[in-house]
Amino acid sequence: MARRHFAALCAIMTLAAPAAGAADAALVAAAKKEGEVVWYTTQILDPLVLRLQDAFRKAYGVEIKPVRANSTEIALRIRNEGLAGKMQADVYDGTITAEALKKENLALKWLPDNARDLAADYVDPEGYWVATNYYINTAAFNTDLIKPGAEPKHWNDLLDPRFKGQMVWGNAASVSAAAGFIGTALKEMGEEKGMDYLRKLSGQKIASVGASARVVIDQVIAGEYAISMQIFPEHAAGGAEKGAPIRWIPMRPTMSANVSTTGVTKGAPHPNAAKLLLEYLISEEGQAIYRQAQYSPAHPRVPSIDPELRPGKHPVVFLTPREALDALPAWTKIFKDLF
Repeated sequence: MARRHFAALCAIMTLAAPAAGAADAALVAAAKKEGEVVWYTTQILDPLVLRLQDAFRKAYGVEIKPVRANSTEIALRIRNEGLAGKMQADVYDGTITAEALKKENLALKWLPDNARDLAADYVDPEGYWVATNYYINTAAFNTDLIKPGAEPKHWNDLLDPRFKGQMVWGNAASVSAAAGFIGTALKEMGEEKGMDYLRKLSGQKIASVGASARVVIDQVIAGEYAISMQIFPEHAAGGAEKGAPIRWIPMRPTMSANVSTTGVTKGAPHPNAAKLLLEYLISEEGQAIYRQAQYSPAHPRVPSIDPELRPGKHPVVFLTPREALDALPAWTKIFKDLF
């Protein structure tokens, strides 16, 4: 069975490990001398990146200069910079970025000391990246358009004629878009049954938009669609807390899960500031900011913003960074062919 409980996948190496100490003084001094770090990030600027920017500046006097794009765009941009011999990015993140850059020999083989606090599945065994946070991808619905209790709870429910033309998802080559759902279905059901299901689902006329999962869920909150597919439940939970008519669905038989990986570029113009930023991002202080911004942190001593999202609470299919990178082209082709 492809389905795996995230708790088993993410078994903590040791919850009793001592907390990482302060960043190395020599590294801090060198980072301060460089003065800035350029971060190519998939994370939402407000509330997460701007909060980290302010906290990092106050802690070390080093300025984070963020550039936001999706994983594929970041990998392509860094590849072009590498080919031109004009690397501008110091730090990158994303669900597939690290593995793409490893293949291009553009990722620095280096791990922060704080990586010792993370679960084994949150640290690249080859030594190039660490995970800052984990994602669960599922569906959400507008509670004004669908009465709570009448929402789809199982993949088969998505085939109900009453939901035809009422669903939306992103069309990017990303696990947090249509391609990710396709990959999850194939991994959970197998190739033959999965493709049969996807062909039936294509008849539901799911709308697709070239936007992030955050924008997709905002369209459902606005009432343009009743159901958003392959979104982050933290976004739905955060919107509901503010009174928005949105609720996420613990879909069955499974949801998908993956991690956001981060690392330092090979040839980074500010290598010390880059290493210091990675140390900070996975420190307990940095991870607390992820939590405050409604992300599910990777650090075992920083709890998820929602107990329902903690690893092992729900069945998931885990899509590893390497698997997602290798399979996304095929999943994207199925999306284009069927949807």
